[in-house]
Amino acid sequence: MAGPVRAADVVVVGGGSSGCVVAARLSEDPDRTVVLLESGPGYRSAAECSSVLDYRTLPVGPRSPYGDTYGIELTPGIPSAMVRGHVLGGSGAVNGAYFIRGTAPDFDRWPPSWSYEHVLPFFRALETDVDFEGPMHGATGPVPVRRQPADRLSAVSAAFHLAALDLGFAEEADKNGRDGEGIGPVPLNVGDGRRISTASAYLLPALDRPNLTVDVDSHVVRVLFSGTRAVGVEVDSGGARRAVRADRVVLAAGAVETPVLLMHSGIGPAEHLRDNGIRPVTDAPGVGSDFSDHPEVGLPYRVRAPLSRDATSPVLEAVLNVGQIEIRPYTASFDVLVPGSGQPVPRLGIGVMTPESRGRIRLASPHRRVRPRIEYRYAETDSDRRALRNGVALGVELLRSPAFHSLVEPIWEEVSDNEVRAHLGTSQHLCGSCRMGNSDDAGAVVDERCNVRGIDGLTIADTSVFPVVPSRGPHATAVMVAERVSTFLSG
Repeated sequence: MAGPVRAADVVVVGGGSSGCVVAARLSEDPDRTVVLLESGPGYRSAAECSSVLDYRTLPVGPRSPYGDTYGIELTPGIPSAMVRGHVLGGSGAVNGAYFIRGTAPDFDRWPPSWSYEHVLPFFRALETDVDFEGPMHGATGPVPVRRQPADRLSAVSAAFHLAALDLGFAEEADKNGRDGEGIGPVPLNVGDGRRISTASAYLLPALDRPNLTVDVDSHVVRVLFSGTRAVGVEVDSGGARRAVRADRVVLAAGAVETPVLLMHSGIGPAEHLRDNGIRPVTDAPGVGSDFSDHPEVGLPYRVRAPLSRDATSPVLEAVLNVGQIEIRPYTASFDVLVPGSGQPVPRLGIGVMTPESRGRIRLASPHRRVRPRIEYRYAETDSDRRALRNGVALGVELLRSPAFHSLVEPIWEEVSDNEVRAHLGTSQHLCGSCRMGNSDDAGAVVDERCNVRGIDGLTIADTSVFPVVPSRGPHATAVMVAERVSTFLSG
């Protein structure tokens, strides 16, 4: 292998929502050397990254340097695309600043050591909630959490809130409470008028530590092994290959790239690896298998007059959670929210938050830079199709309510499977592609401490380890997992 060899105690692969946390936390020990490798661009101060700090838009349009686009198949015959953050801070640096925790019932589907009682201290530790106090909330954590004040809601959010109340849904003032449902404001990872990613909250304040090295524009090709022990990674930087040796490798490349990297390294379904000319290090059939995400239907509507939006309006200000449905009134059309996207029709997002559908990620080539095949397999069960129809029907009812009548009118008249398929998308909340599980779970890739089974020295700390996608967006839960995995590795 050409190029120099660097040594560290820990190498963290991926400077996204989870990797920034792990690198910053582990480097708090001055006797531990940490190298963080990020494939996207980086920055050392807020002044260098103004476009990823503007929480009012999503900087992932066609010409953005901060997004990686993947071709996907939503369901047979329906191709689409998904975008992941490609910059320090990852998807949490370019998303809608939605920062709702997983609910207490969500963690009933995780191993017992990840019950809500076990994870609540880490949710509290990561945040400073400026709106709520008490035993459910943190006051000294790195991530600020706030909600848009009622008197500054956009016209769409204000009308949606009233419509939900008029239809009899409960007010849910604190969506980061233990559980519950209803209409309420979205907790936002926003402070001082900026989107605060984990790069801003955790990593930038740590950059001057002599024991922490951050290499951007560094593409990890594979994990290196001695037998079944991870001993480092091979990195491509500017076309030159080098090795980074480490006592511990932590993968935090995200729920797409982490399983892809594992498979290219010889960890995955053995037959699939051999088909791609890769020698298996260990047979791990759960790698890339049975992931979950939130199917989302974009329910379009017409506006009767231009809709006002406050200068401080985020992408989402309020959501309605009812049963397994979440309805999201985006504060503007996507040609405004995602510059360059060319989507002028406004819409409500109708998400199914506890779907039965499970997807699969598989290699399309033995070459590392070739995009994988990502099959979502949405709407393949009667239950999921019914949930989508019911969610759309509720969305139409909200749009037709007196609170909305003077502003908008729905475009759909008939709620059918065909119409749902025509407007089907994804919330881009992919989780569980390397899920954790107990020792008797043959499909689990990592144990309850997020160490890869059958391999020494290799840990995963991102949304790929979630047993199943939470019933809320995964960002806050991803930061919690990274916080907790950091304590495992520091112990």
